[in-house]
Amino acid sequence: MGKRKIIWSSKANRKLVEVLEYYAQRNKSKKYSIKLYNRFRSELLSLIKQPEIGMKTEIESVRGLIVADYILFYEFDKERIVVHTLWDSRQNPEELKIK
Repeated sequence: MGKRKIIWSSKANRKLVEVLEYYAQRNKSKKYSIKLYNRFRSELLSLIKQPEIGMKTEIESVRGLIVADYILFYEFDKERIVVHTLWDSRQNPEELKIK
């Protein structure tokens, strides 16, 4: 079996940029944004070998990986891990749209 590829959907990528830009502006430095991005990346890399470690969701094929105050919602198969969205768990859960 080949190595799974991590793919960020356009929605997930947009949310990631928003989060990283928010902290860069708020902190007047990119230091925390870089640290947070590296943590997301590291946690996602752990999914390559163990994609089922994320918590199950109401959507059968979607799992959630908790990273700090965020949840990365993703699906996986033998070839890829698709990140559908990045969710700040401090937000109203009624506004969450995974796909």
